[in-house]
Amino acid sequence: MTVGAHANVDVAGRPDISVRRHRSPAPGESPTVRFEGKDYGSPVSMFVTDSAPGTGSQLHVHPYRETWVVRKGEAEFLVGGERLCASAGDIVVAPADVPHRYLNVGTGQLELVCIHPSDTIRQQDL
Repeated sequence: MTVGAHANVDVAGRPDISVRRHRSPAPGESPTVRFEGKDYGSPVSMFVTDSAPGTGSQLHVHPYRETWVVRKGEAEFLVGGERLCASAGDIVVAPADVPHRYLNVGTGQLELVCIHPSDTIRQQDL
């Protein structure tokens, strides 16, 4: 996956504050934003995804819990053997070491924030 470039901003006199400025992706670039906390002194990492209808993630697993915030659209989550439907405003949490994935089952774009309680994203694709 290719993710768009982003600019980091230094806050004068405050090395303990980081700002990562977003820019819209160029044609052909993925709209997914990947943030790894280790690069900013944060213990949390995340993806912000923008998935077209019928697309989503492949089945994968993490050694920690993953939390999804549905910002827009409709998603089906497969967590272990359970299928869960969620829409804008819903929050879904998957246990550690349990295979999971999401799929955009709506007719419009699906926007998710995928929160990883780790300073690096550790994922094993299945």
